[in-house]
Amino acid sequence: MTNSPEPKNPEVAPWRGTDGRVIVLTLAALAVLVYLLRFVLLPFVVAGVIAYICTPLVDGLTRRTRLPRALLAVAVFLALIGAAALTIAVAGRRLVTEAASAVRDLQGTLDRLLQQTGGELRVFGHTIDATAIAHTLSDRIHDVFGQPGFFAGATVYTFAALIGTFLTVVLLCYFLVSGKSVAHGLLWLVPPSRRDLVVQIGARLDPVLKRYFLGILVIVIYAIVAAYIGLGHILHIDHPLLLAILTGTLETVPIIGSTAAAMIAGLVSLHTATGLGSIVAFALYAVLLRLSIDQIVAPLVLGGAASMHPVLIIFCFLAGAVLLGIPGVILAVPAALTIKATLATLYGDDNR
Repeated sequence: MTNSPEPKNPEVAPWRGTDGRVIVLTLAALAVLVYLLRFVLLPFVVAGVIAYICTPLVDGLTRRTRLPRALLAVAVFLALIGAAALTIAVAGRRLVTEAASAVRDLQGTLDRLLQQTGGELRVFGHTIDATAIAHTLSDRIHDVFGQPGFFAGATVYTFAALIGTFLTVVLLCYFLVSGKSVAHGLLWLVPPSRRDLVVQIGARLDPVLKRYFLGILVIVIYAIVAAYIGLGHILHIDHPLLLAILTGTLETVPIIGSTAAAMIAGLVSLHTATGLGSIVAFALYAVLLRLSIDQIVAPLVLGGAASMHPVLIIFCFLAGAVLLGIPGVILAVPAALTIKATLATLYGDDNR
Protein backbone atom coordinates (compact mmCIF):
# COMPACT_ATOMS: atom_id res chain seq x y z
CA MET A 1 0.00 0.00 0.00
CA THR A 2 1.31 3.46 -0.93
CA ASN A 3 1.51 5.92 1.92
CA SER A 4 -0.01 9.36 1.39
CA PRO A 5 2.57 12.18 1.17
CA GLU A 6 3.29 13.99 4.38
CA PRO A 7 2.66 17.76 4.55
CA LYS A 8 5.64 20.06 4.41
CA ASN A 9 5.19 21.23 8.01
CA PRO A 10 3.82 18.21 9.88
CA GLU A 11 4.08 19.95 13.22
CA VAL A 12 1.53 22.61 12.23
CA ALA A 13 -0.13 21.47 9.04
CA PRO A 14 -2.67 18.72 9.66
CA TRP A 15 -6.11 19.51 11.00
CA ARG A 16 -6.44 16.12 12.70
CA GLY A 17 -7.66 14.82 16.00
CA THR A 18 -10.00 16.32 18.54
CA ASP A 19 -8.38 19.78 18.51
CA GLY A 20 -8.78 20.03 14.75
CA ARG A 21 -12.46 19.16 14.89
CA VAL A 22 -13.00 21.61 17.73
CA ILE A 23 -11.37 24.43 15.72
CA VAL A 24 -13.42 23.66 12.62
CA LEU A 25 -16.67 23.56 14.61
CA THR A 26 -15.73 26.75 16.45
CA LEU A 27 -15.03 28.59 13.20
CA ALA A 28 -18.30 27.34 11.69
CA ALA A 29 -20.27 28.44 14.76
CA LEU A 30 -18.50 31.81 14.72
CA ALA A 31 -19.37 32.31 11.03
CA VAL A 32 -23.05 31.56 11.72
CA LEU A 33 -23.04 33.90 14.73
CA VAL A 34 -21.48 36.71 12.70
CA TYR A 35 -24.12 36.28 10.01
CA LEU A 36 -26.97 36.35 12.53
CA LEU A 37 -25.56 39.43 14.26
CA ARG A 38 -24.63 41.29 11.08
CA PHE A 39 -26.96 44.19 11.89
CA VAL A 40 -25.04 45.09 15.07
CA LEU A 41 -21.53 44.50 13.74
CA LEU A 42 -20.86 47.86 12.13
CA PRO A 43 -19.75 49.82 15.26
CA PHE A 44 -17.46 46.95 16.32
CA VAL A 45 -15.97 46.62 12.82
CA VAL A 46 -15.36 50.36 12.36
CA ALA A 47 -13.89 50.83 15.84
CA GLY A 48 -11.78 47.68 15.52
CA VAL A 49 -10.31 48.66 12.14
CA ILE A 50 -9.46 52.21 13.29
CA ALA A 51 -7.89 50.88 16.49
CA TYR A 52 -5.89 48.30 14.52
CA ILE A 53 -4.53 51.01 12.22
CA CYS A 54 -3.66 53.34 15.11
CA THR A 55 -2.16 50.71 17.43
CA PRO A 56 1.33 50.87 15.82
CA LEU A 57 1.25 54.65 16.31
CA VAL A 58 0.37 54.25 20.00
CA ASP A 59 3.07 51.59 20.47
CA GLY A 60 5.66 53.76 18.71
CA LEU A 61 4.84 56.76 20.87
CA THR A 62 5.05 54.57 23.97
CA ARG A 63 8.55 53.37 23.04
CA ARG A 64 9.80 56.86 22.24
CA THR A 65 8.29 58.81 25.11
CA ARG A 66 8.24 56.01 27.70
CA LEU A 67 4.93 57.38 28.92
CA PRO A 68 2.13 55.02 30.00
CA ARG A 69 0.54 53.36 26.98
CA ALA A 70 -3.00 54.00 28.24
CA LEU A 71 -2.29 57.73 28.47
CA LEU A 72 -0.99 57.88 24.89
CA ALA A 73 -3.89 55.76 23.66
CA VAL A 74 -6.34 58.23 25.17
CA ALA A 75 -4.39 61.12 23.59
CA VAL A 76 -4.61 59.49 20.14
CA PHE A 77 -8.30 58.81 20.73
CA LEU A 78 -8.98 62.45 21.62
CA ALA A 79 -7.03 63.61 18.55
CA LEU A 80 -9.15 61.36 16.30
CA ILE A 81 -12.42 62.50 17.87
CA GLY A 82 -11.35 66.14 17.64
CA ALA A 83 -10.48 65.84 13.95
CA ALA A 84 -13.78 64.08 13.21
CA ALA A 85 -15.80 66.60 15.19
CA LEU A 86 -14.10 69.54 13.45
CA THR A 87 -14.75 68.03 10.02
CA ILE A 88 -18.41 67.39 10.83
CA ALA A 89 -18.88 70.84 12.33
CA VAL A 90 -17.38 72.60 9.32
CA ALA A 91 -18.40 70.34 6.46
CA GLY A 92 -21.54 68.66 7.72
CA ARG A 93 -23.61 71.79 8.22
CA ARG A 94 -22.75 73.26 4.84
CA LEU A 95 -23.31 70.02 2.94
CA VAL A 96 -26.65 69.36 4.63
CA THR A 97 -27.75 72.93 3.88
CA GLU A 98 -26.76 72.64 0.23
CA ALA A 99 -28.41 69.24 -0.20
CA ALA A 100 -31.64 70.35 1.53
CA SER A 101 -31.76 73.52 -0.54
CA ALA A 102 -31.29 71.51 -3.73
CA VAL A 103 -34.20 69.20 -2.82
CA ARG A 104 -36.52 72.05 -1.81
CA ASP A 105 -35.81 74.03 -4.96
CA LEU A 106 -35.62 71.04 -7.28
CA GLN A 107 -38.46 72.17 -9.52
CA GLY A 108 -37.06 75.70 -9.81
CA THR A 109 -33.62 74.35 -10.61
CA LEU A 110 -34.97 72.09 -13.34
CA ASP A 111 -37.12 74.88 -14.79
CA ARG A 112 -34.12 77.21 -14.89
CA LEU A 113 -32.05 74.63 -16.70
CA LEU A 114 -34.81 73.83 -19.16
CA GLN A 115 -35.23 77.48 -20.14
CA GLN A 116 -31.92 77.18 -21.93
CA THR A 117 -33.24 74.30 -24.08
CA GLY A 118 -36.64 75.74 -24.95
CA GLY A 119 -38.29 72.84 -23.15
CA GLU A 120 -37.22 70.31 -25.78
CA LEU A 121 -34.24 68.06 -26.33
CA ARG A 122 -33.17 66.30 -29.50
CA VAL A 123 -31.58 62.89 -29.01
CA PHE A 124 -30.58 60.85 -32.08
CA GLY A 125 -32.96 62.84 -34.24
CA HIS A 126 -35.96 62.46 -31.91
CA THR A 127 -37.58 65.34 -30.01
CA ILE A 128 -38.14 64.79 -26.29
CA ASP A 129 -40.42 66.95 -24.16
CA ALA A 130 -37.89 67.75 -21.45
CA THR A 131 -40.33 69.94 -19.51
CA ALA A 132 -42.81 67.10 -19.02
CA ILE A 133 -40.04 64.74 -17.98
CA ALA A 134 -38.66 67.26 -15.50
CA HIS A 135 -42.08 67.89 -13.94
CA THR A 136 -42.74 64.15 -13.68
CA LEU A 137 -39.35 63.57 -12.07
CA SER A 138 -39.88 66.40 -9.60
CA ASP A 139 -43.35 65.13 -8.68
CA ARG A 140 -42.03 61.61 -8.08
CA ILE A 141 -39.25 62.88 -5.83
CA HIS A 142 -41.61 65.06 -3.82
CA ASP A 143 -44.04 62.13 -3.52
CA VAL A 144 -41.27 60.04 -2.00
CA PHE A 145 -40.42 62.73 0.53
CA GLY A 146 -44.10 63.39 1.19
CA GLN A 147 -45.04 59.84 2.12
CA PRO A 148 -46.39 59.54 5.69
CA GLY A 149 -43.84 56.94 6.70
CA PHE A 150 -40.84 58.69 5.17
CA PHE A 151 -40.06 61.03 8.06
CA ALA A 152 -40.85 58.33 10.62
CA GLY A 153 -38.38 56.00 8.93
CA ALA A 154 -35.84 58.81 8.60
CA THR A 155 -36.20 59.53 12.32
CA VAL A 156 -35.61 55.88 13.21
CA TYR A 157 -32.51 55.67 10.99
CA THR A 158 -31.19 58.95 12.38
CA PHE A 159 -31.62 57.74 15.95
CA ALA A 160 -29.93 54.43 15.06
CA ALA A 161 -27.07 56.31 13.44
CA LEU A 162 -26.58 58.45 16.55
CA ILE A 163 -26.58 55.38 18.82
CA GLY A 164 -24.21 53.58 16.46
CA THR A 165 -21.86 56.56 16.37
CA PHE A 166 -21.80 56.84 20.14
CA LEU A 167 -21.14 53.09 20.47
CA THR A 168 -18.35 53.31 17.89
CA VAL A 169 -16.67 56.10 19.84
CA VAL A 170 -16.87 54.14 23.11
CA LEU A 171 -15.56 50.96 21.48
CA LEU A 172 -12.74 52.85 19.77
CA CYS A 173 -11.50 54.17 23.11
CA TYR A 174 -11.70 50.71 24.65
CA PHE A 175 -9.91 49.02 21.73
CA LEU A 176 -7.13 51.62 21.68
CA VAL A 177 -6.49 51.32 25.40
CA SER A 178 -6.85 47.57 25.83
CA GLY A 179 -7.04 46.11 22.36
CA LYS A 180 -4.15 43.73 22.98
CA SER A 181 -5.92 42.21 25.97
CA VAL A 182 -8.92 41.60 23.72
CA ALA A 183 -6.66 39.78 21.26
CA HIS A 184 -5.23 37.65 24.08
CA GLY A 185 -8.77 36.87 25.21
CA LEU A 186 -9.68 35.67 21.72
CA LEU A 187 -6.54 33.54 21.66
CA TRP A 188 -7.77 31.87 24.85
CA LEU A 189 -10.66 30.39 22.82
CA VAL A 190 -8.17 28.36 20.80
CA PRO A 191 -7.20 24.93 22.19
CA PRO A 192 -3.79 25.16 23.93
CA SER A 193 -2.17 22.70 21.52
CA ARG A 194 -3.05 24.96 18.56
CA ARG A 195 -2.20 28.38 20.01
CA ASP A 196 1.31 28.34 18.58
CA LEU A 197 -0.23 27.76 15.15
CA VAL A 198 -2.61 30.71 15.57
CA VAL A 199 0.26 32.94 16.69
CA GLN A 200 2.23 31.86 13.61
CA ILE A 201 -0.73 32.68 11.36
CA GLY A 202 -1.10 36.07 13.06
CA ALA A 203 2.58 36.86 12.55
CA ARG A 204 2.18 36.10 8.83
CA LEU A 205 -1.11 38.00 8.52
CA ASP A 206 -0.25 41.20 10.42
CA PRO A 207 2.14 42.81 7.88
CA VAL A 208 -0.19 41.87 5.01
CA LEU A 209 -3.15 43.56 6.68
CA LYS A 210 -1.06 46.64 7.38
CA ARG A 211 -0.09 46.87 3.70
CA TYR A 212 -3.74 46.47 2.74
CA PHE A 213 -4.91 49.30 4.98
CA LEU A 214 -2.03 51.43 3.72
CA GLY A 215 -3.41 50.80 0.24
CA ILE A 216 -6.82 52.02 1.43
CA LEU A 217 -5.12 55.19 2.67
CA VAL A 218 -3.53 55.71 -0.76
CA ILE A 219 -6.97 55.38 -2.39
CA VAL A 220 -8.46 57.89 0.04
CA ILE A 221 -5.71 60.42 -0.71
CA TYR A 222 -6.10 59.90 -4.46
CA ALA A 223 -9.89 60.33 -4.22
CA ILE A 224 -9.53 63.57 -2.25
CA VAL A 225 -6.99 65.06 -4.68
CA ALA A 226 -8.86 63.94 -7.81
CA ALA A 227 -12.24 65.12 -6.47
CA TYR A 228 -10.84 68.49 -5.44
CA ILE A 229 -9.31 69.06 -8.88
CA GLY A 230 -12.43 67.89 -10.69
CA LEU A 231 -15.02 69.68 -8.55
CA GLY A 232 -13.10 72.85 -7.79
CA HIS A 233 -10.80 73.60 -10.73
CA ILE A 234 -12.75 72.00 -13.59
CA LEU A 235 -16.44 72.08 -12.63
CA HIS A 236 -16.21 75.09 -10.24
CA ILE A 237 -18.73 73.63 -7.79
CA ASP A 238 -19.24 75.22 -4.39
CA HIS A 239 -17.35 73.78 -1.40
CA PRO A 240 -14.95 71.63 -3.46
CA LEU A 241 -12.60 70.91 -0.56
CA LEU A 242 -15.38 69.73 1.73
CA LEU A 243 -16.88 67.55 -0.99
CA ALA A 244 -13.45 66.15 -1.82
CA ILE A 245 -12.80 65.22 1.82
CA LEU A 246 -16.23 63.60 2.00
CA THR A 247 -15.53 61.67 -1.20
CA GLY A 248 -12.21 60.38 0.08
CA THR A 249 -13.59 59.49 3.50
CA LEU A 250 -16.50 57.52 2.08
CA GLU A 251 -14.13 55.60 -0.17
CA THR A 252 -13.27 53.57 2.92
CA VAL A 253 -16.68 51.91 2.44
CA PRO A 254 -16.52 50.54 -1.13
CA ILE A 255 -19.62 50.72 -3.34
CA ILE A 256 -21.99 52.11 -0.70
CA GLY A 257 -19.83 54.98 0.49
CA SER A 258 -18.72 56.01 -2.98
CA THR A 259 -22.34 56.03 -4.19
CA ALA A 260 -23.42 58.22 -1.28
CA ALA A 261 -20.57 60.66 -1.94
CA ALA A 262 -21.52 60.93 -5.64
CA MET A 263 -25.18 61.59 -4.73
CA ILE A 264 -24.29 64.37 -2.26
CA ALA A 265 -21.90 66.01 -4.70
CA GLY A 266 -24.54 65.64 -7.42
CA LEU A 267 -27.14 67.47 -5.33
CA VAL A 268 -24.74 70.35 -4.69
CA SER A 269 -23.79 70.39 -8.39
CA LEU A 270 -27.45 70.43 -9.42
CA HIS A 271 -28.22 73.33 -7.11
CA THR A 272 -25.40 75.44 -8.54
CA ALA A 273 -25.64 74.25 -12.15
CA THR A 274 -25.87 76.91 -14.86
CA GLY A 275 -27.16 74.67 -17.62
CA LEU A 276 -27.52 71.15 -18.89
CA GLY A 277 -23.87 71.26 -19.87
CA SER A 278 -22.98 71.51 -16.17
CA ILE A 279 -25.00 68.39 -15.39
CA VAL A 280 -23.43 66.46 -18.24
CA ALA A 281 -19.98 67.61 -17.13
CA PHE A 282 -20.62 66.43 -13.57
CA ALA A 283 -21.90 63.07 -14.82
CA LEU A 284 -18.76 62.69 -16.91
CA TYR A 285 -16.59 63.62 -13.92
CA ALA A 286 -18.37 61.08 -11.70
CA VAL A 287 -17.94 58.31 -14.27
CA LEU A 288 -14.26 59.08 -14.84
CA LEU A 289 -13.50 59.28 -11.12
CA ARG A 290 -15.29 56.00 -10.48
CA LEU A 291 -13.52 54.25 -13.36
CA SER A 292 -10.12 55.57 -12.36
CA ILE A 293 -10.55 54.32 -8.79
CA ASP A 294 -12.32 51.03 -9.47
CA GLN A 295 -10.44 49.97 -12.59
CA ILE A 296 -6.97 51.44 -12.11
CA VAL A 297 -6.01 52.72 -8.67
CA ALA A 298 -7.87 50.30 -6.37
CA PRO A 299 -7.00 47.05 -8.20
CA LEU A 300 -3.36 48.05 -8.57
CA VAL A 301 -2.89 49.37 -5.04
CA LEU A 302 -5.05 46.86 -3.18
CA GLY A 303 -4.04 43.96 -5.38
CA GLY A 304 -0.37 44.67 -4.80
CA ALA A 305 -0.79 45.51 -1.12
CA ALA A 306 -2.84 42.42 -0.40
CA SER A 307 -1.05 40.12 -2.86
CA MET A 308 -4.44 39.22 -4.32
CA HIS A 309 -5.74 39.32 -7.86
CA PRO A 310 -7.97 42.36 -8.56
CA VAL A 311 -10.81 40.07 -9.71
CA LEU A 312 -10.73 38.30 -6.34
CA ILE A 313 -10.85 41.64 -4.54
CA ILE A 314 -13.94 42.70 -6.50
CA PHE A 315 -15.58 39.33 -5.74
CA CYS A 316 -14.79 39.74 -2.02
CA PHE A 317 -16.41 43.17 -1.94
CA LEU A 318 -19.59 41.93 -3.62
CA ALA A 319 -19.82 38.75 -1.54
CA GLY A 320 -19.25 40.68 1.68
CA ALA A 321 -21.95 43.20 0.76
CA VAL A 322 -24.48 40.44 0.02
CA LEU A 323 -23.76 38.49 3.22
CA LEU A 324 -23.18 41.18 5.84
CA GLY A 325 -23.89 44.57 4.25
CA ILE A 326 -21.47 47.39 5.09
CA PRO A 327 -19.54 45.34 7.71
CA GLY A 328 -19.08 42.64 5.09
CA VAL A 329 -17.69 45.13 2.60
CA ILE A 330 -15.17 46.38 5.15
CA LEU A 331 -14.17 42.89 6.30
CA ALA A 332 -14.27 41.14 2.91
CA VAL A 333 -10.63 41.48 1.90
CA PRO A 334 -9.21 41.10 5.45
CA ALA A 335 -11.21 37.87 5.78
CA ALA A 336 -9.85 36.60 2.48
CA LEU A 337 -6.32 37.51 3.56
CA THR A 338 -6.85 35.65 6.83
CA ILE A 339 -7.94 32.53 4.97
CA LYS A 340 -4.97 32.82 2.63
CA ALA A 341 -2.50 33.24 5.51
CA THR A 342 -4.04 30.30 7.34
CA LEU A 343 -3.78 27.99 4.34
CA ALA A 344 -0.25 29.15 3.56
CA THR A 345 0.81 28.40 7.13
CA LEU A 346 -0.91 25.02 7.22
CA TYR A 347 0.46 23.91 3.85
CA GLY A 348 3.87 25.50 4.33
CA ASP A 349 3.46 27.15 0.95
CA ASP A 350 4.39 30.82 0.45
CA ASN A 351 3.86 30.84 -3.31
CA ARG A 352 0.04 30.77 -3.41
